[in-house]
Amino acid sequence: MKQAKCIIEKDYQIAHTDPRLYGSFIEHLGRAVYTGIYEPNHPTADEQGFRRDVLDLVRQLQVPIIRYPGGNFVSGYNWTDGIGPVKNRPKRLDLAWKSVETNEIGIDEFVDWCQKAGSEVMEAVNLGTGTPAEAANLVEYCNYPAGTYWSDLRRQNGHSNPYNIKVWCLGNEMDGSWQTCHLSAADYGKKALEAAKMMRWIDPTIELVACGSSTSGMPTFPEWDRTVLETLYEQVDFLSLHSYFGHDDVETTGDFLASFVNMDHFIKTIIATADYVKAKTRSPKSLNLSFDEWNVWANRHAEPENWDYAKPRLEQIYNLTDALVLGGLLCSLLNHADRVRMACLAQLINAIAPIYTQAGGPVIKQSIFYPFQQVSTYGRGIVLKPIMLCPKFESKVYGDVPLLQSAVILNQETNEVSIFVLNCDQNEDVEMDLDFRSFGAVAPLEHVVLDGPDPAAVNSFEEPERVKPRNVAIDGQDETRPKVVLPKLSWNMLRLAIR
Repeated sequence: MKQAKCIIEKDYQIAHTDPRLYGSFIEHLGRAVYTGIYEPNHPTADEQGFRRDVLDLVRQLQVPIIRYPGGNFVSGYNWTDGIGPVKNRPKRLDLAWKSVETNEIGIDEFVDWCQKAGSEVMEAVNLGTGTPAEAANLVEYCNYPAGTYWSDLRRQNGHSNPYNIKVWCLGNEMDGSWQTCHLSAADYGKKALEAAKMMRWIDPTIELVACGSSTSGMPTFPEWDRTVLETLYEQVDFLSLHSYFGHDDVETTGDFLASFVNMDHFIKTIIATADYVKAKTRSPKSLNLSFDEWNVWANRHAEPENWDYAKPRLEQIYNLTDALVLGGLLCSLLNHADRVRMACLAQLINAIAPIYTQAGGPVIKQSIFYPFQQVSTYGRGIVLKPIMLCPKFESKVYGDVPLLQSAVILNQETNEVSIFVLNCDQNEDVEMDLDFRSFGAVAPLEHVVLDGPDPAAVNSFEEPERVKPRNVAIDGQDETRPKVVLPKLSWNMLRLAIR
């Protein structure tokens, strides 16, 4: 059995987590909205047509903020199509996903759904076909109390109180040629600057997210980010990062497991770029990052384009290995919590999502549901920087990679430490010595493991719990040096009480 040692010092602190690090994303894409969150004829549908079984699972994930309505969809979307009496709303061709959009769900309904889910809204404005004036009108509709055209229209539509949406995305992936009305970095910066000014004139309290690179593989990366920030640095609070990680992007399972190295490199490069602009502009502000699209996503191939309504699209079935990789990525986000203050798992339901529904039928938890739920629940507090001494393995893409990827959280309210660990070893268990030298004695609470004999195992409607976590015993009582065994190819959550 291989050996590892993790030294945890209570004064080696990275940052307090922002709860918004555990956000998610719902776009008008495939079945994310229709037969996802909304299915009025479903047996569990509430009075507004929202599936209660889906809401129950969303609440289990404890998602504090949800990005909406896109995504590629937003760059051709007129938000006024989605307000007013549903029977009067137009049906449109959605050019982004080659589908028919009925506009049964718009901003009013989505705010209602988020309130039921216990989440805030992160609203994206259209800076593709849309204008800065239309973006400002949406802020007025959502956040201005009363007495103006747009605020009174919201009240007429059944919502007397303003929504007070605080986080707004200035467009989506405008660096991408696939985006409706794609812009150069200079042109996007100018357009986003005017939108930001007008939006803030209406509500000075909002936080704004500028479009960063849609992937680190873009030929314009990171020059796009530099150019955009030199225009927008003082007007925005966040720069976005988007990246997806798939086993078909690499040659070996080891490289796939090491996807966290790729995420780390992306984050560090954007931090360096933002800090360069900070120095160049002589700004006292350090810009934070919003990793508002991230997930494991394979088989990113073109799908049939037949202008269907709510057709299945991007409905990846996640296996055990996917869940392990997602856990490693969560650790990377936590370990950069000093600058990555928000993140959105993309997406939440049906389209590359942890929650998967059958139209008219049941809902299941995909394998990736579990690590996200664990970290969202127990990954709140102070992120500590552990000293991890462990073997390495050789990857083709990233070179030597630590066998263990980890993140440590100190929750001072509950007086607990949570440790999340991915064991990348495909053949051997690893015994990890936990050194709590500055804490005094600790008492084990639980060790939850996600593993299994078949790395390709998936959950299905026939076998909804084939992949799920299990509890294992931790040897020892109150002590400063407990030892735990991390099974081969496993995701682990350890919780210990501080005595």
